[in-house]
Amino acid sequence: MAEGPIDLIRWEGDGSSVVVRITAEGGGDGLNGEFDVETPFVRGSLRTSMSLEDLRAWQQALDLLDTGHDIAWRADTRAPGLFVELAEDDDRCRVTVKDDATSPTTVTVTVPMTDAWFDDAYHRLDRAFEVLRPNEG
Repeated sequence: MAEGPIDLIRWEGDGSSVVVRITAEGGGDGLNGEFDVETPFVRGSLRTSMSLEDLRAWQQALDLLDTGHDIAWRADTRAPGLFVELAEDDDRCRVTVKDDATSPTTVTVTVPMTDAWFDDAYHRLDRAFEVLRPNEG
Protein backbone atom coordinates (compact mmCIF):
# COMPACT_ATOMS: atom_id res chain seq x y z
CA MET A 1 0.00 0.00 0.00
CA ALA A 2 2.21 2.74 -1.30
CA GLU A 3 -0.28 5.53 -0.53
CA GLY A 4 -0.25 4.97 3.22
CA PRO A 5 -3.22 4.49 5.53
CA ILE A 6 -6.75 4.84 4.16
CA ASP A 7 -9.65 5.96 6.32
CA LEU A 8 -12.28 3.53 5.08
CA ILE A 9 -14.99 4.82 7.41
CA ARG A 10 -15.03 8.19 9.19
CA TRP A 11 -17.64 9.86 11.36
CA GLU A 12 -16.70 13.04 13.18
CA GLY A 13 -18.31 16.00 14.81
CA ASP A 14 -19.18 17.55 18.15
CA GLY A 15 -15.80 16.52 19.56
CA SER A 16 -16.29 12.82 18.81
CA SER A 17 -15.09 10.55 16.03
CA VAL A 18 -15.18 6.94 14.90
CA VAL A 19 -12.67 5.91 12.24
CA VAL A 20 -11.98 2.54 10.62
CA ARG A 21 -8.58 2.76 8.97
CA ILE A 22 -6.74 0.37 6.68
CA THR A 23 -3.11 0.71 7.77
CA ALA A 24 -1.28 -1.75 5.50
CA GLU A 25 -1.56 -4.85 3.39
CA GLY A 26 -1.25 -7.92 5.54
CA GLY A 27 -0.29 -10.41 2.86
CA GLY A 28 -2.48 -12.35 0.46
CA ASP A 29 -6.05 -11.10 0.70
CA GLY A 30 -5.47 -9.74 4.20
CA LEU A 31 -5.29 -6.15 5.35
CA ASN A 32 -4.16 -4.65 8.62
CA GLY A 33 -6.38 -2.00 10.10
CA GLU A 34 -7.65 -0.32 13.21
CA PHE A 35 -10.76 1.10 14.80
CA ASP A 36 -10.19 4.50 16.43
CA VAL A 37 -12.80 6.01 18.75
CA GLU A 38 -12.45 9.41 20.36
CA THR A 39 -14.85 11.39 22.53
CA PRO A 40 -14.31 14.07 25.17
CA PHE A 41 -14.60 11.21 27.69
CA VAL A 42 -12.87 8.20 26.12
CA ARG A 43 -10.21 7.55 23.51
CA GLY A 44 -9.14 4.16 22.21
CA SER A 45 -7.74 2.22 19.32
CA LEU A 46 -8.18 -1.41 18.41
CA ARG A 47 -6.09 -3.23 15.83
CA THR A 48 -7.81 -5.62 13.49
CA SER A 49 -7.40 -7.49 10.25
CA MET A 50 -9.68 -7.06 7.27
CA SER A 51 -10.17 -8.73 3.93
CA LEU A 52 -11.47 -7.71 0.55
CA GLU A 53 -14.62 -9.57 1.54
CA ASP A 54 -14.96 -7.18 4.51
CA LEU A 55 -14.81 -4.28 2.03
CA ARG A 56 -17.52 -5.88 -0.07
CA ALA A 57 -19.62 -6.41 3.06
CA TRP A 58 -19.09 -2.75 4.01
CA GLN A 59 -20.38 -1.74 0.58
CA GLN A 60 -23.56 -3.76 1.16
CA ALA A 61 -23.97 -2.31 4.66
CA LEU A 62 -23.39 1.21 3.33
CA ASP A 63 -26.08 0.68 0.69
CA LEU A 64 -28.53 -0.39 3.42
CA LEU A 65 -27.58 2.55 5.61
CA ASP A 66 -28.07 4.90 2.66
CA THR A 67 -31.65 3.63 2.27
CA GLY A 68 -32.46 4.35 5.92
CA HIS A 69 -31.75 1.01 7.59
CA ASP A 70 -29.69 0.36 10.70
CA ILE A 71 -26.69 -1.83 9.95
CA ALA A 72 -24.29 -4.32 11.48
CA TRP A 73 -20.91 -4.80 9.79
CA ARG A 74 -18.79 -7.82 10.76
CA ALA A 75 -21.31 -8.74 13.46
CA ASP A 76 -20.96 -12.50 13.15
CA THR A 77 -17.19 -12.70 13.05
CA ARG A 78 -14.43 -12.99 15.62
CA ALA A 79 -13.25 -9.53 14.55
CA PRO A 80 -14.50 -6.22 15.98
CA GLY A 81 -17.88 -5.22 14.58
CA LEU A 82 -19.53 -1.92 13.76
CA PHE A 83 -23.22 -1.22 14.38
CA VAL A 84 -25.04 1.92 13.25
CA GLU A 85 -28.46 3.02 14.43
CA LEU A 86 -30.02 5.98 12.64
CA ALA A 87 -31.85 8.50 14.79
CA GLU A 88 -35.37 9.34 13.73
CA ASP A 89 -36.00 13.00 12.82
CA ASP A 90 -32.36 13.92 13.40
CA ASP A 91 -29.12 14.15 11.43
CA ARG A 92 -27.33 11.96 13.95
CA CYS A 93 -26.60 8.30 14.44
CA ARG A 94 -25.31 6.01 17.15
CA VAL A 95 -22.18 4.13 16.13
CA THR A 96 -21.16 1.18 18.26
CA VAL A 97 -17.81 -0.57 18.03
CA LYS A 98 -18.02 -3.98 19.66
CA ASP A 99 -15.09 -6.28 20.34
CA ASP A 100 -16.24 -9.55 21.85
CA ALA A 101 -13.16 -11.61 21.00
CA THR A 102 -10.16 -9.62 22.20
CA SER A 103 -11.15 -7.11 24.86
CA PRO A 104 -14.87 -7.74 25.56
CA THR A 105 -15.45 -4.00 25.16
CA THR A 106 -18.25 -2.02 23.56
CA VAL A 107 -18.19 1.72 22.91
CA THR A 108 -21.11 3.74 21.53
CA VAL A 109 -20.69 7.24 20.14
CA THR A 110 -23.34 9.63 18.81
CA VAL A 111 -22.11 11.48 15.74
CA PRO A 112 -23.57 13.64 12.95
CA MET A 113 -24.98 11.82 9.90
CA THR A 114 -25.56 14.06 6.91
CA ASP A 115 -26.30 13.43 3.25
CA ALA A 116 -22.77 14.62 2.42
CA TRP A 117 -21.40 11.88 4.69
CA PHE A 118 -22.69 9.24 2.25
CA ASP A 119 -20.93 10.81 -0.74
CA ASP A 120 -17.70 10.84 1.25
CA ALA A 121 -18.22 7.26 2.47
CA TYR A 122 -18.70 5.91 -1.06
CA HIS A 123 -15.64 7.88 -2.22
CA ARG A 124 -13.55 6.37 0.62
CA LEU A 125 -14.70 2.87 -0.30
CA ASP A 126 -13.93 3.40 -4.00
CA ARG A 127 -10.47 4.68 -3.08
CA ALA A 128 -9.82 1.62 -0.92
CA PHE A 129 -10.80 -0.72 -3.76
CA GLU A 130 -8.63 1.24 -6.24
CA VAL A 131 -5.55 1.12 -4.03
CA LEU A 132 -5.97 -2.51 -3.00
CA ARG A 133 -6.93 -3.86 -6.43
CA PRO A 134 -5.22 -1.52 -8.94
CA ASN A 135 -5.15 -4.00 -11.83
CA GLU A 136 -8.84 -4.88 -11.79
CA GLY A 137 -11.44 -2.82 -13.65
